[in-house]
Amino acid sequence: MIKSWLESGVGRSSCAYPAPLVIRSPRLKTHRHIIIVALVGILAVRHMALAAPQNAPSINAFSGVSARTMRANLRFLASDEMRGRDTPSSELDLAAAWIASQFEQAGLEPGVKDSYFQVATFRDKSVRNVIGILPGSDPVLKNSYLLVSGHYDHVGVRGTEGDTIFNGANDNGSSIVAMIELAKCFANMKVRPKRTLVFMAFWGEEKGLQGAFYYGKNPVFPLANTVAMVNMEQLGRTDDTDGPQISRFAITGFDYTNLPATMSEAGRLAGVAVDKRPQGDPYFMASDNAALAAVGVPAHTVSVSYAFPDYHRATDHWDKIDYENMMKVTKAIGLGVFMLAEAKTTPKWNESNPKTKRYVEAWKKLQGG
Repeated sequence: MIKSWLESGVGRSSCAYPAPLVIRSPRLKTHRHIIIVALVGILAVRHMALAAPQNAPSINAFSGVSARTMRANLRFLASDEMRGRDTPSSELDLAAAWIASQFEQAGLEPGVKDSYFQVATFRDKSVRNVIGILPGSDPVLKNSYLLVSGHYDHVGVRGTEGDTIFNGANDNGSSIVAMIELAKCFANMKVRPKRTLVFMAFWGEEKGLQGAFYYGKNPVFPLANTVAMVNMEQLGRTDDTDGPQISRFAITGFDYTNLPATMSEAGRLAGVAVDKRPQGDPYFMASDNAALAAVGVPAHTVSVSYAFPDYHRATDHWDKIDYENMMKVTKAIGLGVFMLAEAKTTPKWNESNPKTKRYVEAWKKLQGG
């Protein structure tokens, strides 16, 4: 490997290599070979470092993900004052405004001209997808888009006695606060990813993926240039009904595209297992990724828990989240997103899987095939 690197000249500076040190003293003559070998080794390491990719993936890029910050943010987003963030509601509007302010503070640019809002109408009320972007650093690949998403709505207030507010901490406030942390980390990188990252918080998932389907029909960025979508759901609870989910997350439709292979490699580097769980295929249609998959975009949802004891109950509270585990998982997801955004190739549907037939057809139509 060193030989091929030297022959190619990759990473060499404009300066000539220094000549090997020649020791004339008889006293040190016996050590001449050792000294020369040591100097050659030092030079090789120095120039190999110069030749290394400047934007190589590293989990250290996501050291800024903070369990404490996610806890504070989720304590607000899933508070009783937000009254379950139903669609539509004034509390959902407040949540949208708060997410937009967090995107701006993180350093994301507005995704819809000079606004962070893609406005739609639902039941005669205005609703908003919240969109912030981080333009890519590559002059060509910046015109391709990688979506990082999650829904910010929940089911609101139900019943008349006892605790009637369905706070939706894990479902899905957890993913929103994780997304904000990732946005900060990506925006703070000295060299940004090559592709443009689109951070998107959807309204109306609990009403049938309404916000995501609206985006699929009214895309802000060309769907033909949208390489993939990593959607996040329920990242905070580890007490899954199938057993504890510590230092691991699952991906829906694991065999539908080759995107999970990249996420699995990121998980390995981060010390997080990436699972193919039995529920993964049925749940593929249960979250916002389904809306983008329907129009041909390779799209998956990542989750720590599929089913947990407080799912769609008033007891889905912020103080039941495992924030340390969520921090670890969020870092791994971030690394996977980074690797996807840097890759020369893009995720592809698995055409040999009969379950992907409709998505493959939509993708071919999208690409003009």
